[in-house]
Amino acid sequence: MKPGEQFLDAALFRSLDDAAPGNGSGSKRDPIRFRTIWISDVHLGTTGCQAARLLEFLRATESDTLYLVGDIIDGWQLKRRWYWDQVHNNVVQTVLKKARKGTEVIFVPGNHDEAVRQFIDLDFGGIRIRDELVHTTAQGKRMLVLHGDRFDGVIACAKWLAYVGDGLYTVILKFNQWFNGWRARAGLPYWSLSQYLKLKVKNAVNYISSFEDALAAEAKKKGLDGVICGHIHKPEIRDIDGIKYCNDGDWVESLSALVEEASGELRLVTWQEIMQQKNAASSNRVRELCELPS
Repeated sequence: MKPGEQFLDAALFRSLDDAAPGNGSGSKRDPIRFRTIWISDVHLGTTGCQAARLLEFLRATESDTLYLVGDIIDGWQLKRRWYWDQVHNNVVQTVLKKARKGTEVIFVPGNHDEAVRQFIDLDFGGIRIRDELVHTTAQGKRMLVLHGDRFDGVIACAKWLAYVGDGLYTVILKFNQWFNGWRARAGLPYWSLSQYLKLKVKNAVNYISSFEDALAAEAKKKGLDGVICGHIHKPEIRDIDGIKYCNDGDWVESLSALVEEASGELRLVTWQEIMQQKNAASSNRVRELCELPS
């Protein structure tokens, strides 16, 4: 064996191991860094939660601040039927580990984890619990951060109806899992039936538009530049009457997050995008190792 080949072989296999799907899709090396990340509507404790994909996302990224913008744990579903597997534990442990290592983690409870609201303004395990707050971007833009459920007329005025809707939504998500299992076996990418239906039903589209307008109006009333929320599972960035409306999406349908770049730019990313970026970086690393001079 030529000098250096033993090192090259070992380094190459380490890179391939780091890039393997079972090892977080290369997340052990050079995580993708953002100034801030917002995620919401994870719904841990439900079978519809895409916890494994969220875990890959969390391991593949780093940020100075991580906002958990409500409905991280689905207390509604856990009251009906207990469901909690190891990957759900892994998500929680990964967030706690980020907090221990210096990431500022802020939890803004939503309606599905409303029990946590009794601990507003307290800190647990390095995680700050707040009802709502203002985030200032690197560009100096002041953004209202809140889950958004109190601007939902169904939640505010008829919670029983929301519970019924939640039950029907769970059925659709179960079908969605089966459907995407078939698509994966057929070599097709992830596609959300529930999200497609939501965006095609006229009443749902009108509801989403009213919700977005209400959130933007709240930010404008407070003299802020924009608003960042979750709740309706529809990732979006758009201007509404001079207010920047941002919804980070969810981890049962969209598999999306809102991120702030070091420059202060806000943009939406998906699990697919982050994994492709990580896999590309791992492939480049393997090529670099293969091209080392002998």
